[in-house]
Amino acid sequence: MKNLILIGFLFLSLGMIAQEKDDFLVDGNANFAEKNYVDAEANYRISQSKMPKNAKAAYNLGTSIYTIDQPSEAGQSFIKAAQLATSRAEKHKAYHNLGNVFMKEKNYAAAVSAYRDALINNPSDDETRYNFALAKKFLKENPPPPEKKKEEKKEDKKDKEEEQDKKENKDNQPKSEPKEGQGIPKQRIENLLDAVNNEEKKIQDKVKGRQIKGKPVNTDKDW
Repeated sequence: MKNLILIGFLFLSLGMIAQEKDDFLVDGNANFAEKNYVDAEANYRISQSKMPKNAKAAYNLGTSIYTIDQPSEAGQSFIKAAQLATSRAEKHKAYHNLGNVFMKEKNYAAAVSAYRDALINNPSDDETRYNFALAKKFLKENPPPPEKKKEEKKEDKKDKEEEQDKKENKDNQPKSEPKEGQGIPKQRIENLLDAVNNEEKKIQDKVKGRQIKGKPVNTDKDW
């Protein structure tokens, strides 16, 4: 069962990865095919920063992050991809892989919801239907904990209000800002920064080369 979920993820990922002309996406796709996921992530992040409304950049970034076993972070990219997607096919793939993220995290209720959204956009996909049924089965076997009783909820609310009052009565103190990249392993950040710097250097070298030649170079390719 787990293998079928994984196959569904990879199949759908490659389906969207292969369709984009953007240089950084092209380079990222090549890195991904070579299993160079650090450089792939760097290229996808640059592409996303330059084209923030491009659903494919967000989707491919999520794919590369998921591959290096960072499902929570990948999930955010798939959510963004689903929001930016302009076609039902793209939405289907983003929600399908988001469902796989939740399955890996054993958040079966969220997985059911994601697969349902995927099926709304493509009701005929067999892998999504299978994963949807599997998520419902796991949710039935592993139901979420029951909600607290009303009395407990009232007590919690009272405790929170008292805690808030205490905070408001304290003198204002400077708060530490969250660190950039907090929650991401330090080594991965360093590797990613190196990869980004290398990509930027390639651009600078390319620009310098064009200036030396003294004439523009057409890099566009026909569809």
